[in-house]
Amino acid sequence: MSFPGVPLGGLNGQNAGLSEQQLQEQKMIRYMTAAMESCAGKSVMAGVGGFGLGGMFGMFMASMRYDTPMTPQGQEMLNLSTRQQIARGFKDMGKSSWSSAKNFGMIGALFSGTECTIEALRAKNDIYNGVAGGCITGGALAYKAGPQAAALGCAGFAAFSTAIEFYLRMPADEGSRKVI
Repeated sequence: MSFPGVPLGGLNGQNAGLSEQQLQEQKMIRYMTAAMESCAGKSVMAGVGGFGLGGMFGMFMASMRYDTPMTPQGQEMLNLSTRQQIARGFKDMGKSSWSSAKNFGMIGALFSGTECTIEALRAKNDIYNGVAGGCITGGALAYKAGPQAAALGCAGFAAFSTAIEFYLRMPADEGSRKVI
């Protein structure tokens, strides 16, 4: 399989002298790069990354849930044996991790896919892609609660996306960041 207009040996003989295996490896790298730069690839990567981070976040938050006996859950835990406390803690950590992982993964995939699609349609890479992607994502996540919730979700997610975009697009000061 070759790319249209590109000879098997490469442009201007740049791959001259490479073995067939090396040419196949270069082709595979090109295909993998193209797949990762596609909107579907970006959505999958964001979903997988969000799933992993959400799982860790859920586990951390669950570990903090029973830190004080002042709450009703804390009082209930005091009445259990140590073995039962540990078992309940791990079970809750698993449930919380799974729930957070699913939510973060879905949000990451939805936002990334929406932003990438908007960028492809507009053929521009600017701050408005993230803002519009955030608005659509926030509205889509809250649509079941009604139009007012969808509008608030749109506004909230768009505001958060705007803040992140401004931060990421800030010019780097030479004095404030270390160069390693």
